[in-house]
This record gives sequence, C-alpha cells and structure tokens, in this order.
Amino acid sequence: MNFWDQQFSSPDFKYGKQANSFLRNQAVRLHPKCRVLLPGDGEGRNSVWLAEKGHQVTSVDISRVGLEKAQRLARERGVTIETIEADLADWAPAAASFDALVLTYVHLPPVLRMSVHRRLVQGLRPGGWFILEAFHPLQLGMDSGGPKAEDMLYTADMIRSDLSQTSRTVMREIFVWEGQAQLLEGSGHQGPAHLTRYVAQCT
Repeated sequence: MNFWDQQFSSPDFKYGKQANSFLRNQAVRLHPKCRVLLPGDGEGRNSVWLAEKGHQVTSVDISRVGLEKAQRLARERGVTIETIEADLADWAPAAASFDALVLTYVHLPPVLRMSVHRRLVQGLRPGGWFILEAFHPLQLGMDSGGPKAEDMLYTADMIRSDLSQTSRTVMREIFVWEGQAQLLEGSGHQGPAHLTRYVAQCT
C-alpha cells in the first residue's frame, strides 16, 4: 500500500467531499460540457463537483483507494467520472485533448515538477484553462496542511517558469495571487494557510 492509499484508507474523506473553493470560483471560466483533466484529485471531491456541473471529467491518481472512493462519491451524486490509476511521473494525456487542467495541491518534488507540468499542459486544446492552487513556501511552520519540505512548495514564479518551458503550447497568464486564506477542507486542510493561486489560458 503506497503513501496515498494509506492516507485515503479511512472511511472519512481526508479533504472533505466539497470542491475546493478556488476551483468553484474559477469554474465560471469553463464553457459548457468541457473535458477536464484533474491529476492528483485523490478521493474525487473536485472531479465529482465538476461532473455535477455537466463537464466530462478524467481524474488521474496513483492511489487506487482514492479512485475507488471517488467512484463511490460519483455514484452517490448521480454522475459519471473517468478514473485512471497512474503515476504522474510517467503518465501524459494525449496532446490537445482537454479543455481544462485543474491542479489542486498536487505537490511534486523538484526533479519531477517541471517535466510533469510540461507534459500535462501539452494536453490542453487552444483556449484551454490551467487552474492551480498550491501551498506557498511560507506555509512552512503552519499546521493547516501541505508538504513539510520547502522544495515541494510552489511560488507563482515557479509555476510561471514551468509553463514558459512548454515546447508547443503558449500560456497567457490570467490571474496570479499569493497570500493567506482560511481552509476548511476535511481533516487534511484546516485553518489559516499561505497559498499560491494561478490561472492561465492556452493560446
């Protein structure tokens, strides 16, 4: 059983069943019936919410336990989602196959972060959206969640640099914010947190 299988093995949902608040705010940018890719969505709270909004959703995660809970949540809510068990270290979407890419607290080690972001962004169609929320390095010392290693926390400049390195895709920056917000997401994310939020559009 891998780390994330262990994290998701409780009957409770570690990050709750409600979609991330930043995603809920940004989803107004999506046209009806978008095809949306959600890597690292774990137990499926964001995937299921987007499916409830009428979008075609694909959730990719390394945790079989998390994906099984995501499918159960989808059935409870009366929607359908596609789930793929895969390691983002070597998985990639088909080129230009998605209308949006949503990354919510998908923290990767530096040796993988840029290459994974580059491969995922290649899956966006022209006009596609990149929506990210992650913990900022100033999250260290706060107890509301996130990795405890600074090199796995993200600044806006890091994300900007990753996206500028994509080989066939040009990303236009739409919204950038770094600051504190209050988290209320299950037992995993609770309390004041220092976050990075980033939105870009594929041109």
